[in-house]
Amino acid sequence: MAVGSAALEFTPDVEALTAPVWEKVRTRVTPIEWRLHAPLIAEINRLKREKKAVILAHNYMTPEIFHGVGDFVGDSLGLAREAAKTPARIIVQAGVQFMAETSKVLCPDKTVLIPDLRAGCSLAASITAADVRLIKERYPGVPVVTYVNTTAEVKAEADLCCTSANAVQVVEVAARTAGSDRVILLPDEFLARNVARQTSVRIVAWAGRCEVHERFDADDIRQVREAWPNAEILAHPECPTEVLELVDFAGSTSAMSDYVVKRQPRQVVLITECSMADNIAAEAPATEFLRPCNLCPHMKRITLENIHEALVRERLRGRSRAGDHRARAARGPTDDRPAASRAAGPLRSRQGAPPRRRGADLIRFAAAAA
Repeated sequence: MAVGSAALEFTPDVEALTAPVWEKVRTRVTPIEWRLHAPLIAEINRLKREKKAVILAHNYMTPEIFHGVGDFVGDSLGLAREAAKTPARIIVQAGVQFMAETSKVLCPDKTVLIPDLRAGCSLAASITAADVRLIKERYPGVPVVTYVNTTAEVKAEADLCCTSANAVQVVEVAARTAGSDRVILLPDEFLARNVARQTSVRIVAWAGRCEVHERFDADDIRQVREAWPNAEILAHPECPTEVLELVDFAGSTSAMSDYVVKRQPRQVVLITECSMADNIAAEAPATEFLRPCNLCPHMKRITLENIHEALVRERLRGRSRAGDHRARAARGPTDDRPAASRAAGPLRSRQGAPPRRRGADLIRFAAAAA
């Protein structure tokens, strides 16, 4: 099981060391699985101390990673900001490629490792820097806001970077600063549509989609309502607008987590990636988490085994290296800016939903080659 050493075993010492983690995951991980996970968790945590390393674990990581070895947990930009603050020598990104790249942009002097280079993202892959340059040619003078789920090259073409939590505020700041009634918001089409419903700023959008969230539709929500009429339904703003129209609350992964932990609903459905429910369950023991959900195949490429291997080898082929020129260019849009990076909270909540502005003009920029 271990790289370059004898197989790791589930000993009484390992059992004692990992007992607090087991208490958090025991409803989500079987005892048989735990006997395999626990030795790796203990060894990974030992290696972190030895190598002055930290692990950034996204909300979509499996619970043994999230609770077992994650030093910082949360959404993608939140993890990158933690990376920039940590004194650690090595950062292991338990997430996908663009997250590791963003961390490298924010802390270029640190070694940033991603355990599997195949851990991509459909959103980040949906657009290139060349695409952004072409859009800017077609809309001269219009400010560009990129979602954090983009590559460093794409961020380098932008004026500001946003998360799903603060997209509305960042768009409005960008428009006001540029003196424009339009903003280019890239690359998620559904996030752009959902932002456009809440602002008078006209949105120029790209046709990128998250392969996890685009699969949900209104019928899924209606079926959930029929099956569990008392359940509270939460959705990510990367879902289609027809889904957000029907749910009780829409917000980022962090906003959904906060909602559940604070309210402790009796039953809840999270319309997002499956591991969200598994990870929040430890903080909301009285809540029953119901399906549906969709797995992200890219996030699931990250395992305890390849995290361990990345720490043991500090392997070059696993490092995420945003080139210096890209890092310098992208750092500006990614850095904290007081007016633009203030969290906006949930995009929409059935309780106290913001008024819909009918005049919002969503322009779908279908394809760069069109």
